[in-house]
Amino acid sequence: MRTLTALWLRTPVWLRRLLVHELRATRSLFLWVAHRRHGVREGDLAVPYTSPQTAMTYGFLFVSVVETVALAHLIPWPAVHRVLLVLDVYGVVLVLAMHAACVTRPHLVRPDGSVRVRYGALFDLEVPADAIASVRVDRRYPEGRLVREDGEGALDLIVGSQTTVTLELTRPLPVVRPLGARTEARTLRFHADDPAALVARVRAALPA
Repeated sequence: MRTLTALWLRTPVWLRRLLVHELRATRSLFLWVAHRRHGVREGDLAVPYTSPQTAMTYGFLFVSVVETVALAHLIPWPAVHRVLLVLDVYGVVLVLAMHAACVTRPHLVRPDGSVRVRYGALFDLEVPADAIASVRVDRRYPEGRLVREDGEGALDLIVGSQTTVTLELTRPLPVVRPLGARTEARTLRFHADDPAALVARVRAALPA
C-alpha cells in the first residue's frame, strides 16, 4: 500500500487528474443508466449543458463503430485485429463515459442562490451566493479549448464553441483547471441549455 501511495504521489498532477477523471466518468455510465444525477440535492435547480455537443458525440461514436467493423474485415492478422479491437472498444466506452459524466453532472443552482458550475468530471467550481455581483444571459462564441482565460480576469467554460451565461463576481475566486493548473477569476462565462431559467433562479434567490 505504501509503495502504491508513494508511486501515486510521484505521478504528475495532470496525469493523476486524467486517471481520476476516467474513473469518475466510468462511474457516470452507471448513473446515466440508472437515470441518476450526481450531487443534486432537494431544492436544487439542475441545468444541463450538453445540447451543443450531443450530436457531435454520437456522430463520433458512429464513426468509431463503423471503423471498428471495417478494420475487422480489412486486417488479416488476428493478433493485430485483437489489439485494435480492444483500443477501439476502449475509445468508444471512454467517449460514452465522458458524455455520461456531462449528463449526470449538470450545473446546479442552490436554494440560497449559489451556483455549482461543472463540465463532466473535468471541471467543478462552487460559486458562493455572496460572491455573485450579477448574472445575465449573454450568448458568446469564443474560440479555444474547454477552459479559456482572456487575461483580464474572465474565464470561459466553453461547450460547443459557445457560452450563454455570464457571472460577474464580487471577488476573485480560485479555480482549478482540468489538468490541475490553478488560477483566479472575477468573471465566469459558461454554457447552459436553458440560460434564462438559471439566471432567473439565481436572481430570485439573491438579495435585491
